[in-house]
Amino acid sequence: MTGTDLPQLLPNLLPRLWGFALRLSGNRQDAEDLVQRTCLRALERQHQLKPDSSPHSWLFAIAHTIWLNEIRARGIRNRTHVAWDDALLEVIADPAAPSPETLVMHRQIVRAVAHLPHAQRTVLLLVAVEGFTYSEAAATLGVPIGTVMSRLARARRSIGALAGETPPRAPAELTRPL
Repeated sequence: MTGTDLPQLLPNLLPRLWGFALRLSGNRQDAEDLVQRTCLRALERQHQLKPDSSPHSWLFAIAHTIWLNEIRARGIRNRTHVAWDDALLEVIADPAAPSPETLVMHRQIVRAVAHLPHAQRTVLLLVAVEGFTYSEAAATLGVPIGTVMSRLARARRSIGALAGETPPRAPAELTRPL
């Protein structure tokens, strides 16, 4: 895949890019702007797309960079919590399991994810929702793979704590002082 193939591939890449932008930004207007700006930047810089790289990962990296720049420009870098609208739940909810219990569980998960710090939320979205591997997420975010693993573990622990789960205890021989 080369950058010259991008205009033909872009229509097929848009649904996942739109979903990522919506979950990253938290509202439809920002997501629309983010997708448009991402596509424009990708088309302007399609020559930078390496033949051996994933176009999804490359587009997500562009979207993430643009979103971080937008947050910085707004001056709300430390307040990235965006109120979630339950109307957006249909984007995440599984249409094959529309039971009330499932919908309640999805709402709880969405609320828990919305309360995560930006870095943890982004890693969780890339790995758990978009299906990126740890190395793809690390490349997308421009961080070491260990950072991805650490952020993902903390995000999962935080969500588990909100759900009332207690983390598994380490065996006594590992917690005993030497």
